[in-house]
Amino acid sequence: MDRLNHKTIAVCPVCFRHCRLREGQVGFCHARRCKEGQVIADNYGKITALALDPIEKKPLNRFYPGSRIVSVGSYGCNLACPFCQNYEISFAKMKEPKAVKTKSLSPKMLLEIAKEQTVHGNIGVAFTYNEPLVWYEYVRDCAKLLKEENLKTVLVTNGTATCEVLEELLPYIDAMNIDLKGFRKEYYEYVGGNLAQTMKFIERAVTQCHVELTTLIVPGKNDSETEMREMTKWISTLPSGNEIPYHISRYFPRHKETTPPTLVETIYKLTEIAKERLIYVYNGNC
Repeated sequence: MDRLNHKTIAVCPVCFRHCRLREGQVGFCHARRCKEGQVIADNYGKITALALDPIEKKPLNRFYPGSRIVSVGSYGCNLACPFCQNYEISFAKMKEPKAVKTKSLSPKMLLEIAKEQTVHGNIGVAFTYNEPLVWYEYVRDCAKLLKEENLKTVLVTNGTATCEVLEELLPYIDAMNIDLKGFRKEYYEYVGGNLAQTMKFIERAVTQCHVELTTLIVPGKNDSETEMREMTKWISTLPSGNEIPYHISRYFPRHKETTPPTLVETIYKLTEIAKERLIYVYNGNC
């Protein structure tokens, strides 16, 4: 094989950023690297968190309620939410490459863990804690094995990925909780995302697997009644839209965001507005 030119550019296929990387460089997410002319998941099989959680913690309230699920995460994220709850692993590689400790688990090893935990009510594996789409290759490879054993695969995701990546995953995904951060382009830019791409992702996902949506309400950022009405109106237009479970969560200061916590009264008011169009609306962190 000819020696790679260090000036050769590879383009990451995952999200709207389409990071253009030279050999050895990592993308915005700090989880994907250019290696031998291709952008790969540099965190493939590198685990930072592993736990057996109630399914409602994902949160999924209408997907096998009362069950448990093995929850696994790595590091890296393609957004930059200033209020990130798991910033220690989502952003760790961005500041100090050696700051995050990982354990290697092959897809077969993760499958065996999931099977062992079925005696404790486990139904499969949830990819969560950090953004699972930045290591979608590992998610895909694990999900294929899980499906062969009739175990479920769940994504807890920001929905920031191209349709091509989503189509590669969808045949193996049983459920998702997707963060719909807000419903204004400006707010999505504030968290480092892309509203249009997230909407397309949701529109496709709801046609093929169980989907629940979550919005974290941050005071002065995405807490207007007008925005909630616009957002839930759009959700209701999706296939079976008024039956899509919707979680409205209360924000607390975290990471770089110092805005005071969301008032409980605000959450309750927005919940009532959401119920004007949606059947299943849940409060979180209240």
